[in-house]
Amino acid sequence: MADRLQKFLAAAGLGSRREIEGWIAAGRLQVNGKPATLGQKVSGTERITLDGQPLRGLSRRRRPKPRVIVYHKPVGEVCTRTDPEGRPTVFQALPRLGGARWISVGRLDIDTSGLLLFTTDGELAHALMHPSGGLEREYAVRVRGNVTEDVLRLLCEGLQLDDGPGRFASVSADGGEGANRWYRVCVAEGRNRIVRRLWEAVDCQVSRLIRVRFGPVRLPRHLPRGRYAEIKEQQLASLYTAVGLPVPGAG
Repeated sequence: MADRLQKFLAAAGLGSRREIEGWIAAGRLQVNGKPATLGQKVSGTERITLDGQPLRGLSRRRRPKPRVIVYHKPVGEVCTRTDPEGRPTVFQALPRLGGARWISVGRLDIDTSGLLLFTTDGELAHALMHPSGGLEREYAVRVRGNVTEDVLRLLCEGLQLDDGPGRFASVSADGGEGANRWYRVCVAEGRNRIVRRLWEAVDCQVSRLIRVRFGPVRLPRHLPRGRYAEIKEQQLASLYTAVGLPVPGAG
């Protein structure tokens, strides 16, 4: 069975589908000595090179079992592989891999902490990030401002932002006193800084933001900041099921 080149390489853990499409557009990938094209199909028997270097071990029979880890991102780390300003990145704390690499499932900004998912399966990463999946992201957020019932209603009904309408799937009070109060909010999209921007749209300031859940995966209660944990088989299966992909090894 043949797959599109970007899907095939993503499933082999070489990168996300979007990243691989960039390689194709830039002319970095070749198949059997010829420049690869977007949408080109491969079976796994071809000689595929990146920047002239062969990509080995791509046979379906030899693909490693996909892995997913939960990382507890601290404030102050950036979600890039390298940073021109020399700031610490989330990738520096991850375990080393042979023959594959970690792909980040979305991002958190430098001032946000909490759950980040990393996987070696680019196809899974693509599906988890795709807007059509509608997977909920849950956050604990500390807010300064006058949060009335009308404000909470507006946040769930929807507000116009600079890149289109946005809303919380749910919002509930979670403790605190005075002007600083905690809330639990859920969003069903991964737009840049969507939680902060929605609160700012109702004249409230976010003073702390922690992601505690992505789809069916929760941030482990006792996982320290800056540490990672591999998810269990049952959670791994639930991630694939949530985005409509076949569970590796099932059947």
